[in-house]
Amino acid sequence: RWCYISFIISILWIGVFSFFMVSWAEVIGNTIGIPPVVMGLTLLAAGTSVPDLLSSVIVARMGEGDMALSSSIGSNIFDIMVGLPVPWIVFTAIPSKPSTVVIGSENVWISILTLLGMLVFIIIVIHCQGWKLTKTLAALMFVFYFAFLAEAIVLELPFETCN
Repeated sequence: RWCYISFIISILWIGVFSFFMVSWAEVIGNTIGIPPVVMGLTLLAAGTSVPDLLSSVIVARMGEGDMALSSSIGSNIFDIMVGLPVPWIVFTAIPSKPSTVVIGSENVWISILTLLGMLVFIIIVIHCQGWKLTKTLAALMFVFYFAFLAEAIVLELPFETCN
């Protein structure tokens, strides 16, 4: 019986911490001149992915590579297909708010196409590794991630700083 109340309270705490994490990331980014898009792609993405990382490490150590990879893919699909639309619906349902949510990055299409390209490339690399999670595959995934970050940062240049 208490498990339901504990679950709801945990979700509320996650919401509170998420609110502060986003607010502080925005303040830090504005202070040192990093655009919100870059803060989202780096700091916020890393902060929200820690639970995924921990669960993937646990199941990978148990020898469940399928579950580790599926958890990561499923989590990201959930974030895109549920985590984005639900807040948008709530935001636009408030009568005093605009009826649309504006995406402030002009380069979002390039990021989406890069994401799709990397997905195809990852599938090819996993296939070449014999459908096994290897150290080489892990290193290549890091390389892909840093290439994506470099591209996103270059697309947002020049950064504006506070005066």
